Amino acid sequence: MPLKLMYLTNDVEIAEIAEGASVDRIFLDLELRGKIERQGHLDTVISHHSIDDVEKLKSALKKAQLLVRVNSLYDGSKCEIDRVVNDGADIIMLPFFKTANEVQEFISLVNKRAKTCLLCETPEAVQNIDEILNVPGIDEIHIGLNDLHLGYKMQFMFQLVADGTIDMLCEKFRNKNISYGFGGVGRVDAANLLHAKNIISEHYRLGSSMVILSRAFCDNTKQNDLSKISEVFNYGVKALREYEMVAAGMTKDDFLKMHADTQNSVRMIVDKINSKKQEN
Repeated sequence: MPLKLMYLTNDVEIAEIAEGASVDRIFLDLELRGKIERQGHLDTVISHHSIDDVEKLKSALKKAQLLVRVNSLYDGSKCEIDRVVNDGADIIMLPFFKTANEVQEFISLVNKRAKTCLLCETPEAVQNIDEILNVPGIDEIHIGLNDLHLGYKMQFMFQLVADGTIDMLCEKFRNKNISYGFGGVGRVDAANLLHAKNIISEHYRLGSSMVILSRAFCDNTKQNDLSKISEVFNYGVKALREYEMVAAGMTKDDFLKMHADTQNSVRMIVDKINSKKQEN
């Protein structure tokens, strides 16, 4: 099965372009609690989407699903989740949880009115994962490489793929028959820190079912020409799908070779990051 592609935006016109290019899910991000403190010093996306965007996007979408990341649990979670459900979210994602009790509360608040997706992005969640996976009602899990690598004080998010952490988690999810994915991917034809072909191959090696199209895939903060954004999506998704067909035909030996190449690339990237830090 092809990967479910997700793109993060609250812009209706861009969401319609992504949907037209066969992006499977539009990702609306309401999470702000603690995010600036965790990531404000990094070159990462901190969205300022509004809960009012849920209804606007849902009304515009014809076939793509709407995934909404709510805030981590707080006093207003019930009201927030109720509003998101009522306004049409297909999937609701819980970020930055640490315990099975938090997951249980989230599942109860959603109460089967939408699909549930956990964003596993804290070392504590990894430590407690066996207990967490015993909570009934988890539909999907996405591994958030950004916050998780920060939690482990790593230099580069894909170190978690290289060191076996993601292998371990994916095996646990698979044994529980829970759909899962991890991280994001840029364009196949672009010069990314880690090549998109390596990332896609890792998804297929690990049996992943979903991935986020990253800012490197289409940075709509730097491009406001909708016709050019449409070209990026149509060409980019087509190229990604074509490489997926290559990955789908890989043998076990092919995957092992690609994984070794990924590990080597990650080591080189980390070495460069460390060298720059020493220079500064």
